[in-house]
Amino acid sequence: MDNKTLSIISYITLIGWLVAYFTGKDKADALLKYHLRQSLGLAIVSIIFNIAFTIIASIVPSLSFLGFVGYAFIILWIIGIINAANGALKPIPLIGKMFEDKSSFVGKY
Repeated sequence: MDNKTLSIISYITLIGWLVAYFTGKDKADALLKYHLRQSLGLAIVSIIFNIAFTIIASIVPSLSFLGFVGYAFIILWIIGIINAANGALKPIPLIGKMFEDKSSFVGKY
């Protein structure tokens, strides 16, 4: 698989991220490394928000409408996949800038 395909796969669940990371580890270019960072950051933020909103909704059931925030993460994932498919090194809106220089184990781009 080429790095562009691996960049797209990295956004498809954590299993996809692991496949993209280990498959492209030796031949990773700037595109793959960038999208590995972006997709991992998005996954971490998504998991944290999901846990937090589940706890909040169980304590205060009237706030269960906050579950709709999950749709925002789906939109962010789609934007990330589109950026990867276009070969763009654009950060994901709202949270992408936070993860551009994190995850040093992925390597410099």
